[in-house]
Amino acid sequence: MYDELEKFILQSQTDNLKSSKYPKAYSELDVKFSFGMGTPAKISWASIHDNEVRNSIGINCVYLYYKEQNTLILSYGIMEQFVGGDNWSNEVKENTQTINEYFDKVYKTKPYRYGDSFVFKSYIPKINANSVTFINQNTNQELSKTDFEKDLNDIIEYYKKTVNIEVKNDESTYSKGLFYMESQLEDFIITNWDKTELGKNLDLIYKDGELISKQYNTDIGRIDILAKDKISKNYVVIELKRNQTSDDTVGQLMRYMGWVKRHLNDENVKGIIIAGKFDKKLDYALEYAPFDTDVFIYNVSFTLNEFKKG
Repeated sequence: MYDELEKFILQSQTDNLKSSKYPKAYSELDVKFSFGMGTPAKISWASIHDNEVRNSIGINCVYLYYKEQNTLILSYGIMEQFVGGDNWSNEVKENTQTINEYFDKVYKTKPYRYGDSFVFKSYIPKINANSVTFINQNTNQELSKTDFEKDLNDIIEYYKKTVNIEVKNDESTYSKGLFYMESQLEDFIITNWDKTELGKNLDLIYKDGELISKQYNTDIGRIDILAKDKISKNYVVIELKRNQTSDDTVGQLMRYMGWVKRHLNDENVKGIIIAGKFDKKLDYALEYAPFDTDVFIYNVSFTLNEFKKG
């Protein structure tokens, strides 16, 4: 990957946005390079990840090249729409600087984007005419190709371990297969809205001709799906139970419903949780929920069946 990162840095100095010639896989993971869309981005990036995991909980190993500072950060990445959710382990969160903290310390400013991701390693690319060498910013020493790639392999190893723990931990999710299915479920529901039980009674929300129901933005996070009752016109908050405990799922749903009640002025907001299987913990967690909440169970054919509390 060293050679590809060298080309990546050199191309970032140009207006060339093409990335088709870069590898699509590394160490059994997916790879994506980006230089911007339409115009060159202020931050070029190269992400190494599992697509299903990235789409579901928003974590990746990512090189972020901050052009203005000529700084390359290898990061425990968090996609911006997943900031604030369950992602990297407490070990990372408690012992690693965020990019915001790093920029404040080193440059006395804020990064343009991605400040909530965590710094694993930082480098200063030394750019020559047709080549690049990488200087470890902490030691000010030039890295060999072997040492540079060791950094990447170390973070990838931790990433794989993190994903494996989150997938197999019974308190966070049910199984690897189900975890992967859930990463696609939100898109499936939106695409097939009118064919689901949800679509019979609820409408998706559009603004100026654009769908705004999916990943509805609030100042406390993003609601998976926000819909409206066809008859009452009350809002309905829909959350997918992904790699979370039942308590976390219910707590998140209640938080978003409280936000809708206060900010969208809906005293009768409802909530729906979509889960992969019956869960007694979820049942009990909802027993004394202060809002009207239903649970739907989906099966492998992706049909939705309502689960009655009690």
